Amino acid sequence: MPNVPSKVLPAQHAAFAGVRTVALSQPLRWLGLGWKDLWRGGWLSLMHGVVMALMGAILLGLAGQRFWFLVGAFSGFLLVAPILATSLYAISRAIARGELVRFALILRTWLNWQNGRVVAWDAGHWRLVKFGLLLAVAGTVWVLTSASLITLMASVPITTPMAFIEHVVLAPQGYLFELWLALGGMLVAPIFASTVITVPLLLDRDISVKQAVLSSWQVVVANPLPMAFWGALIMGLTLLGFASALVGLIVLVPLLGHASWHAYRDLIDASALPEREPG
Repeated sequence: MPNVPSKVLPAQHAAFAGVRTVALSQPLRWLGLGWKDLWRGGWLSLMHGVVMALMGAILLGLAGQRFWFLVGAFSGFLLVAPILATSLYAISRAIARGELVRFALILRTWLNWQNGRVVAWDAGHWRLVKFGLLLAVAGTVWVLTSASLITLMASVPITTPMAFIEHVVLAPQGYLFELWLALGGMLVAPIFASTVITVPLLLDRDISVKQAVLSSWQVVVANPLPMAFWGALIMGLTLLGFASALVGLIVLVPLLGHASWHAYRDLIDASALPEREPG
């Protein structure tokens, strides 16, 4: 159990795992611990950032000036990132256990690679796939809803980022941008609440998707301000990564992935749940 300033909620408030409350500044500690894991993970951790940066470059190249494709690409990145970071959680888990971090760990996490071959996936792998599909559906709903709102209410067709800034963000009249932000908050907030600790919990323990999501919601309800701060840090660092021509993602992706593992360890006491071996 992590040695952090926290308080376990009474059992009646934690249906599936012991939810802890943490200090507002705790997300900064997660980033610090994530940085240490990044150094220990070495090239295996940085490899995740390289892959994500390359994927981002490909998406931006395909999108060009097609604004809604860009919105979809960015939204998809934020939503699918918790799933893509699964092997980063596995690295942090191995480090915490004092195990060697090798490329075989990545193969075992994603492919259930054992004894030189891919073994049939267990229930835990399929739960991660199921949750990833749910996130993909949620991202699609957000992009379609967002595009419909702007298309119906904007004074001119919005097809490029500059048109969005000029006719939505900087529009002298109307409240379309504020409405767009409010709608985004209504859709994104529950998605964030459903993903805070869900994937690390699914990787670490034998628990259903429903139970993991509900536990994630309990974490957010118990820690509204720290979770709001954590969400803002994730958004800000991700935007910084994109603003640096994607180069910053090489470091920021593994940093946030490892930090998210420590967030899970601080926010949930899962010791009462059966442990799951990745692969």
